[in-house]
Amino acid sequence: MASPVFSASGHLVAIGGAEDRSSDLEILKKVFSLIPEGNQVVAVIATASGIPDQVLPEYQAAFSRLGASQVHELKIRDRQEAADADTVRLIEQSGLIFFTGGDQLRLTNVLGGSPVLTAIRQRLQEGAVVAGTSAGAAAMPGTMIYNGAAADALRKGAVNLTFGLNFVDDLIIDSHFLERGRFTRLMEVGASNPEHLGVGLGEDAAVIIHPHGILEAIGPGHVILIDSRDLASSNIADLAMGEPVAVEHMILHALVSGHGFDIEARRYLVPHELSAILAENR
Repeated sequence: MASPVFSASGHLVAIGGAEDRSSDLEILKKVFSLIPEGNQVVAVIATASGIPDQVLPEYQAAFSRLGASQVHELKIRDRQEAADADTVRLIEQSGLIFFTGGDQLRLTNVLGGSPVLTAIRQRLQEGAVVAGTSAGAAAMPGTMIYNGAAADALRKGAVNLTFGLNFVDDLIIDSHFLERGRFTRLMEVGASNPEHLGVGLGEDAAVIIHPHGILEAIGPGHVILIDSRDLASSNIADLAMGEPVAVEHMILHALVSGHGFDIEARRYLVPHELSAILAENR
């Protein structure tokens, strides 16, 4: 029997970037509401960011406003810091671990195989929330996109993939999806990896990945899903690098807040269906 896509006790939240951090805080408020009762401690990890001194205070202010009892600002710039015992202890005490945006390759390079990443995975299993925006969202699956042109990526080899942080299986997450025209990036990935569900996150939009592998769209933006599991045909295996890819029967869904998707069943969930499934699995 195949292992489930996502079986942790906690929740994953992947945000498309440019989420509101100073006004209504719609997405961050929802993220914060998922924290297990009795632990309002937040750890913000700015490893991916090239400007941590700028972004960390913004998140510190936002989560404090939402009711965090403590907000730990963690830069974690190198692998030595990713092995620091005091930093690991802060992660172990946190009900929410949040990854900022930046460069997802920097994130996986610094954290991959580290005690900090082991602690984050353990907290997720124990029921904590792990959330990330932009690069912090793209790095969440076992396989991640780290490069690829937006304008014409439906060509063999146009999108670069590598190992991600492995919080969830069988998804590929792309951020700033609508604003940067990244449809062909996930189409190229779907043609070469039909088993993976492509999740394109618009800015100020997000998905909650609930235990049991149910996606829930939140925020005022769109979440685009590209499902290639029942792909009828593609010429990608016969092409030279850079040649244009043909695909037959690739399915696209556009989710808005309150709509959902069952990853394993590959089934769109309208609001009343999503609510019923989430209530049943509580």
